[in-house]
Amino acid sequence: MVLLTLDKASKIVDAALAEARSRSFAPLAVAVLDAGGHLLAFKREDGAGILRYDIAFAKAWGSLGMGFGSREMTARAAKHPVFIDALTSISGGRMAPSPGGVLIADPAHGVIGAVGISGDVGDNDEICALAGISAAGYGPAA
Repeated sequence: MVLLTLDKASKIVDAALAEARSRSFAPLAVAVLDAGGHLLAFKREDGAGILRYDIAFAKAWGSLGMGFGSREMTARAAKHPVFIDALTSISGGRMAPSPGGVLIADPAHGVIGAVGISGDVGDNDEICALAGISAAGYGPAA
């Protein structure tokens, strides 16, 4: 398995922010975690709210913890809100069921980390996460 490096994590962050600026999205916070859930890179744009780090981290960490992106977690929360509430409590609040948390896959499709983005609507956060992952030469995990 490939390890997610600081250099690649930084590329993900910078490309995600560039995508947001090219689309005039709201100011974002971007967190990239390795497969063990450790923070590798983070940036918060000027004007992004102070809770945005916690939300971005929770989107990435929750995706790693559950083994699927936060878009799927959002869908599951709609069907099983009590279960997702319990998971959020169990994880100490490190889960955010809103699009913008995407697992990062290496060329062999192994999960090597996750990116979480917060600041705009979840769909736009996810667009930027996917752009960042692609710019670093990776793909989203299925």
